[in-house]
Amino acid sequence: MNLKQLSELLGLSQTTVSRALNGYPEVNEATRERVLRAVKETGYRPNKAAQRLATGKAGSIGLVMPTAPGDYSDVHFGEFLTGLGEEAVRHDFHFVIMPADANDEMGALRRLAISGNVDALFVAYMRGHDPRVPLLKSLSVPFLVHGRSFGSEPDYPYLDIDNEGAFYDATKLLLQLGHTRFALMNGPEPLDFAIRRKKGVIAALAERGLELPEECISHTPMTDEPGQAAMERFLQLPERPTAVLCSSTVLALGAIRAVTQAGLKLGEDISLIAHDDVLPHLKPENFSVPLTTTRSPLRAAGVRIAQRLIGTIKQEGPFPEQELWKTELIVRASTGAAPSR
Repeated sequence: MNLKQLSELLGLSQTTVSRALNGYPEVNEATRERVLRAVKETGYRPNKAAQRLATGKAGSIGLVMPTAPGDYSDVHFGEFLTGLGEEAVRHDFHFVIMPADANDEMGALRRLAISGNVDALFVAYMRGHDPRVPLLKSLSVPFLVHGRSFGSEPDYPYLDIDNEGAFYDATKLLLQLGHTRFALMNGPEPLDFAIRRKKGVIAALAERGLELPEECISHTPMTDEPGQAAMERFLQLPERPTAVLCSSTVLALGAIRAVTQAGLKLGEDISLIAHDDVLPHLKPENFSVPLTTTRSPLRAAGVRIAQRLIGTIKQEGPFPEQELWKTELIVRASTGAAPSR
């Protein structure tokens, strides 16, 4: 069914139907409800090109995705996009992913913003002193940041989790269990979340007069093979750590494999806490030794970012400019008292 047929069915002009669908205030509520009821009954979908001409809105939110040879695919980002997509579908919105060479991300953002193909932008994988923030602030398109940029004034709209607080609390738990030798398996060093998680660990240790040695820190892609390699290296140290914090359950998967292959027991010889993004195929409670985790679902973050962006485009709200979500600390069997030896 097209707009003309829907209009004839309702006995209304195409202009009135279009304005009812697009929220114009001059259409009375009874007419709007009648139009929306007919849309639901007939399965009508507005033509995006025509809708754009009528409203000046593309009905899309945009993302630039940097690509480079040898890049790892990322299950974490896939889970985030699933949440974003779920909410976009509810509002009949599209999201536009623009691939770009990793060295041209700034140019690609600028081109996408001025293309007219999107009504708003979001960016992820924030870095310290991220140059994308001042660029986005200079453009005339609404935007939202997933994460924050360490070292930059937080005067931009964002949704983030309290990464520093999460890893501070996790470290405090391990300290309370008597551990004094720590290691951190972190994400790539320039990324904001990795910077803040490291700060949280260091701050908690400093309160006990302890330090996190450089040889006990790894910064890698968050996949299982780097997790295994990092843990193997930690276990070969003269004073091997008894407490390990992982920035992802995927990293932890490899780390636990290394612990098992070394003939050690998780929760006894080595205690481990991982961050859980609530990945559907890697549940920490289903590990052979259930994992203690800091928990914050990525899919929920994707949903919330879509809600805020679409609501801003539709001039709904108000929405908070900045949101900082606390994580849950869920204690399971992978953490135990520090070994006596």
